[in-house]
Amino acid sequence: MSTSQSTPMPSAPTGPPDAVLRPHAETAYAAELAALAAADDRPRPERWRLSPWAVATYLLGGTLPDGTVVTPKYVGPRRIVEVAVTTLATDRALLLLGVPGTAKTWVSEHLAAAVSGDSTLLVQGTAGTPEEAIRYGWNYARLLAEGPSRDALVPSPVLRAMAEGLTARVEELTRIPADVQDTLITILSEKTLPIPELGEEVQAVRGFNLIATANDRDRGVNDLSSALRRRFNTVVLPLPATLDDEVAIVARRVAELGRSLDLPQLPSALTEIQRVVTVFRELRDGVTADGRTKLKSPSGTLSTAEAISVVTSGLALAAHFGDGQLRAADVAAGLLGAVVRDPATDRLVWQEYLESVVRERADWKDFYRGCRDAAAL
Repeated sequence: MSTSQSTPMPSAPTGPPDAVLRPHAETAYAAELAALAAADDRPRPERWRLSPWAVATYLLGGTLPDGTVVTPKYVGPRRIVEVAVTTLATDRALLLLGVPGTAKTWVSEHLAAAVSGDSTLLVQGTAGTPEEAIRYGWNYARLLAEGPSRDALVPSPVLRAMAEGLTARVEELTRIPADVQDTLITILSEKTLPIPELGEEVQAVRGFNLIATANDRDRGVNDLSSALRRRFNTVVLPLPATLDDEVAIVARRVAELGRSLDLPQLPSALTEIQRVVTVFRELRDGVTADGRTKLKSPSGTLSTAEAISVVTSGLALAAHFGDGQLRAADVAAGLLGAVVRDPATDRLVWQEYLESVVRERADWKDFYRGCRDAAAL
């Protein structure tokens, strides 16, 4: 008779924070948050770790009186951040809306980290998200043994945020089924969550609020009801306004990811980053940067987040299989995968762009060859 041994559950990492592949914002930027808290002498809403001014500074960057440099987490119009922060200081929830890759999740995480010191009270929206993910569930062993009780109740991240006066997050709200979405109506309007099984309710304490994200390409998936939409103040996060802004965002995030993945330090990758971002922006806008040539746009979004992924993959190729210098051939395969999502139509769009635009740029000959070679594989 054969015997089998159960596989032990993996334990949580016990090493330093930099051993974690992706630390939470409040851990990764703990020094900046501590410096901001020490320098922050402005009024703070109840249970906020920082004042609204300091939260905005944390997201947008700046230099504190003691010389501490706060790195920008978001590059975009200051007013957008100010409106988002002040919304959280009111009784209205915040909905961050935009096309995929406009840093909605990133901004949501950093807002929660700066306001509450905890960005982990998260509900990830999917087509299968149940009502219990927003309200509460039960420990069924205890429920069967003892009946309904507080000890048998398993609070959702939203319920925990209500009870502790923290910021909850709901990602991809429009992916959640409509009847589950509407669970939020009573929470956001009455600031209470009834628990009929116990004959009780949980009332939100001061400091509680909720940040939801949704992308505006999802219209028609599970549109928000008018009743729910009224409970949110909607802030639209745009794509980066200029080429230089987008290049700066990609360069900074690629450097951060490279450090977290222990990729070897490479010489400047700015040339290839500028090229990738230029390609994305031109195909996204349907016109070349000089405005002279109209282009067909592929089916994908070609977001800033995808540009970051393309360059990071290229850096890994250059570091492990190249000569240590990021070259056009290293980013070409990732670029092809990002642009050509629908082989029937996007491949023609990409080939036309290569032949009519990239081929004609005198200083892009190596880029043209790399992309052509990648397409032939």
